[in-house]
Amino acid sequence: MSEQNFTNHGKFVPLYHFFALPMLIINFGWSIYRWIVAGFSIGGLEWVLTAAALFWGVLYGRLFALRVQDRLIRLEERLRYERILPEELRWRADELTTDQFISLRFASDEELPALMRKVLDDKLTERKAIKQLIKNWRPDYLRA
Repeated sequence: MSEQNFTNHGKFVPLYHFFALPMLIINFGWSIYRWIVAGFSIGGLEWVLTAAALFWGVLYGRLFALRVQDRLIRLEERLRYERILPEELRWRADELTTDQFISLRFASDEELPALMRKVLDDKLTERKAIKQLIKNWRPDYLRA
């Protein structure tokens, strides 16, 4: 596995992103087409609603998993902050948003205190902007 950094840290699950989602979108479109061709029948509406439910169910399943992952990251980072941050910064962790926690997890232990101070003082909230400030990347290979 190559070393993780800002440019390659995004995760794609090929079967999900390049097969399941596109097939569900195609299925939904095809169901709408068949419903129109069939003259807007009740049976056609049932197929459209089923296709929509499948698409949204699979999409929300992924989003729910990512939300749980974000909560776990926030918990892990709070424990890490207790261990490595100086006393005056530890209490400021309550000021961080979830997006800031998620972004700062990639900062090395040595870099974290200064970077956290900058994020809080400059009120940086965009994940990408925070991640771009990181010099010593701490990889996270265990993501959903």
